[in-house]
Amino acid sequence: MNSNSIIKDALNLSPSERLYLIELLSQSLSEPDREIDKYWKEEVERRFEAYRAGEIKSIPYDKNLKK
Repeated sequence: MNSNSIIKDALNLSPSERLYLIELLSQSLSEPDREIDKYWKEEVERRFEAYRAGEIKSIPYDKNLKK
């Protein structure tokens, strides 16, 4: 099976099946960056601890909306 026949077959799929195929192909192109994931995990934990300690305040959702 070559790429042209794969594309032709893919175009005959239902919209939901095409979307699923797009998602799978997109995910296959980008492997998670473990260093970035580690950084964000540490940052989230740091911010949460600061919130719990009263060092930072939360902003209510409705106050955070742009008008």
